[in-house]
Amino acid sequence: MGSPVIGVTPDFNAGKRKDMGGKEPTYFLRARYIQAIQEAGGVPLVLPLVISRKEQTFLLQQLDGLLVTGSGSDLAPHFYGESKQYPFQQMSEERARLELGLSKLAFQHQVPTLGICGGMQSMNVALGGNLIQDIPAQIATKIQHLQKKSAEYTAHHVRIEPKTLLRRIFKKPMIPVNSSHHQSVKSIPRSFQISALAPDGVIEAIEAVNHPFWLGVQWHPEFLYRKDVLQKRLFSAFIKAARHYAKS
Repeated sequence: MGSPVIGVTPDFNAGKRKDMGGKEPTYFLRARYIQAIQEAGGVPLVLPLVISRKEQTFLLQQLDGLLVTGSGSDLAPHFYGESKQYPFQQMSEERARLELGLSKLAFQHQVPTLGICGGMQSMNVALGGNLIQDIPAQIATKIQHLQKKSAEYTAHHVRIEPKTLLRRIFKKPMIPVNSSHHQSVKSIPRSFQISALAPDGVIEAIEAVNHPFWLGVQWHPEFLYRKDVLQKRLFSAFIKAARHYAKS
């Protein structure tokens, strides 16, 4: 049995973003995601932005795990039944439909899935949850969830809930994390549970109750894993679950 194949969702520039290729339509993905999967023992596969259910089902059948990555832009609020309230850049329709569709299929077929930052938010919305559109405008908090310093440094602690997959991975009730988001999960589907909370009550991790590995974290472990053994353990647990899925 070889290394498990992990599908990784990319960002997409349709020709409007100067930071991602300018006018030329461009796939974009930070190397840190790929490197984290490789160093944990997986084979990363950058995914094409297919939209139809048939194509997404075929794509998922080639994978042993799914990594839903973070994004510098927001999932359009219409995907969770709200109108846009704040003037933030929105994720491309192509990426949004890939992540929402694959997340839902991966959940249904018990494919190990890890979501990071915006990826966690997409996983939540895919199964019926919704989001806080802007933390500073909607929550009274002194915590800087959009930290000014590099994401290679931690910003605040999160409390890991007992009797969760995340607690079994970290084996600690509290850990330091980085923070690079202005949105967060507001409500979760019935099949999910909250795994971690910031001191101000912002949801920092979610997971599915009846799934071997369906986990989303609001922080960016791909910036921390080389120096932080706990974050490295998160990727190792994900690859272990993908390897088990491949065998089954």
